[in-house]
Amino acid sequence: MDRLSAVLDRFRVQASLFHTGLMCGNHTFEAMPGRAFMHVLRRGEMEVRHLPGEAEVSSLRLAEPTVLLYPRPLHHVFVNPPREGSDFTCATLDFDGGERNPIVQSLPSVIRVPLDAVDGLRPALDLLFAEADHVRCGSRLLASRLFEVVLIQLLRWILDHPAKAGVASGLIMGLSDPRLAKSLVALHQAPHEEWPLERMAAIAGMSRSAFAATFKTATGTTPASYLTDWRLTLATSMMRTRRPVKMIAAELGFAGTASLSKAFRQRMGVSPREWLAESGA
Repeated sequence: MDRLSAVLDRFRVQASLFHTGLMCGNHTFEAMPGRAFMHVLRRGEMEVRHLPGEAEVSSLRLAEPTVLLYPRPLHHVFVNPPREGSDFTCATLDFDGGERNPIVQSLPSVIRVPLDAVDGLRPALDLLFAEADHVRCGSRLLASRLFEVVLIQLLRWILDHPAKAGVASGLIMGLSDPRLAKSLVALHQAPHEEWPLERMAAIAGMSRSAFAATFKTATGTTPASYLTDWRLTLATSMMRTRRPVKMIAAELGFAGTASLSKAFRQRMGVSPREWLAESGA
């Protein structure tokens, strides 16, 4: 079962290579709205520091080839040896929907994974490094696309090892449960359809009560609330393209524009029109 494609089709991510090579001394990466990072430590040892209280850990010590994923804006500092430095290849990530992206919402503030822990990651990284290290026609663009491939491979690993990645609840935890994943994938693919609890539970092969309890434990919310949040998150993504709200409401299974606007205001605190004005979409 493909647990990721329906989400990534709706909420795309774009990577942009910005550094490859040695880093010596201290390097600060500021928290900027809408900016995520992926860093790949290829060689060397170094320390990563976070501002107190902003991440699950205040510092990390890296001593082996490692991928670091910052899915949302977070101030972090690389502390490298002053002379020999550490060898990095780095990219910024732009998740569609920003911090409302359902994948971003379900991930911890920083994920640290040794490269050898992810099966099949090395071949993609070899291609990425080959393009990043040599200036050829289209090399930067190709390296950026390969970063997106690496991200998908990393997300696959996180789905299979949520505890090791530090995932506690949310979409990723729900998709990690083989039973819940069946219902979630079906819901993601057809948000416009009716999704009573009985239907979700039947797809998962569970009783209503067992499904509801397991769903709440995994995702941190009820099936009905999750469905509403999923539809509204899709709505914000569609509104950025200036699609008419009436059309969006019909495509996402709302009774009409008024129904969408009411749910939107309850969740977001503003109307769709006000949200568009505030977001600058």
